[in-house]
Amino acid sequence: MKLLRQLIAGVFFYVALLGLGIFSLAWNLLSYALYPLLPRRRAVVIGRAAISSGYRFFWGYLVLTGVMRLDYGELDVLNQDAGLIIAGNHPSALDALLVIAKVPRGVCIMRTSLMYNPFLGAGARLARYIRNTPPSGMVRGAVRDLREGGQLLMFPEGTRTITPPVNKFLPGMTLIAHMAKVPIQTVIIEAESRYLGKGWPIWRPPHFPMVFRVRLGQRFAHEADHKGLLTRLEAYFAGELSKR
Repeated sequence: MKLLRQLIAGVFFYVALLGLGIFSLAWNLLSYALYPLLPRRRAVVIGRAAISSGYRFFWGYLVLTGVMRLDYGELDVLNQDAGLIIAGNHPSALDALLVIAKVPRGVCIMRTSLMYNPFLGAGARLARYIRNTPPSGMVRGAVRDLREGGQLLMFPEGTRTITPPVNKFLPGMTLIAHMAKVPIQTVIIEAESRYLGKGWPIWRPPHFPMVFRVRLGQRFAHEADHKGLLTRLEAYFAGELSKR
């Protein structure tokens, strides 16, 4: 019986992934057509809201079918804030999808190569997601978006966690916060499943139900000593994740 439940959950899960892929491709095609037609501000609102809605539907389906147990309601209050960096730990490739689902004004920093991905590129360009190269352009783009009231999602580890509780934080996030004069809201992502962690292929199914909890952590003010702030943030995340 347990094996049967796992098989059924696996079918539901991969149907959801297929649906997400179809949605992403369809939205990408529509975004390609909309990009030259919409003024920047309207494109940003529509592009980010559409991506957020698609991810929210994806998670809702997984919860409804029993494939996932998900507690991320604390993120709802972030919609009241403008000009905010949201900093999370990075256990899984699903992390950005979890946070953006709850933050319709959220913007991500993406690898430049993904800006030309057939499933992501045009939608990301419409939403004015930020390229990670060159570094100076990334910083300028992030600061501009934050000054316009954007909510910037960042994973200061730079990649999925390899050495728990967190990898060494990379520079950049606290410098951006200082330049834009915005606070950093920490978000603690706790995953009982290692699915899509570093080295886990997408075709290898997890054990179901997957359990994720996303909670708000401490909010840090920007500081001129951005290097010192980065060190304190790394220590804070390590401490919070070691409590489990």
